[in-house]
Amino acid sequence: MFAPAKINLTLEILGRRADGYHALRSVMVPIALYDEISVAPAPQFSFVCDPPALAADNLILRALALIGRSAAPLAITLRKAIPVGAGLGGGSSDAAAILLAAMRGEFGAIGERDYIDLARSLGSDIPFFLVESGALVEGTGERVTALGALPDWWVVIAIPPVAVPTGAAYHALASAREQTPAHSRARSDSASIRVLEAIQRADFATVCAHACNDFEPIVTALEPRIAADLAALREAGAPLAMLSGSGACSFALCESEATTTTLLERLAAPRDTRILRVPFATATAWR
Repeated sequence: MFAPAKINLTLEILGRRADGYHALRSVMVPIALYDEISVAPAPQFSFVCDPPALAADNLILRALALIGRSAAPLAITLRKAIPVGAGLGGGSSDAAAILLAAMRGEFGAIGERDYIDLARSLGSDIPFFLVESGALVEGTGERVTALGALPDWWVVIAIPPVAVPTGAAYHALASAREQTPAHSRARSDSASIRVLEAIQRADFATVCAHACNDFEPIVTALEPRIAADLAALREAGAPLAMLSGSGACSFALCESEATTTTLLERLAAPRDTRILRVPFATATAWR
């Protein structure tokens, strides 16, 4: 099974709730950069991760525990392609792939489960990956509105040699807002709703006009390497260049593969930044 990465075309971090979580609004889109998970019968349970350092307390193990398969006679192998601490949702997508397989019956009969609740208990991005398409994500990640079929757009991803822990990004954002409180943003007039509707119309210009990420000024101030990647993408003529999630990856949104070729010819990214280009990912159900 394959677990796609995601990008955030919007990420509005709203007020902190009474339970300590931040409410958010975000338009997320899966992209064709995948971790690979293989599951095979075995005499006893085993889990192998490449790289091995990511095996301990992996979200795949936690997802298997929630569906009662943490001691099943299976050999599970995870081959990582999505970078860690990148804002691309790799760990969340891995866990969601396990839950989706369980929903399809690939782990046998496991009884009734509230998969959205299970996904939310594992992490705020995981319910998004269950829809296998782009989506508007709200609340603390549990309210997901699928966008349906996605445009044939592409992204150029800049992967710097740094990672940004999500907790640190939220802490920095909270500190900044103590000095300058954020303005309230009505849902009906939010950037996320405008981008959602624009994607459904395949209106590239409107998406570029309203895309936003509340973490971007915070994270680029913390990590100059990320700021350098964004500057390089913009100087190369990217129609839209922005941070994904809380970083560390940045991306340029392109309307076609040909646009990515032109962008890459002009791109002068820092030498140790890894560059990928991939299309939006499309699941069979939404084609």
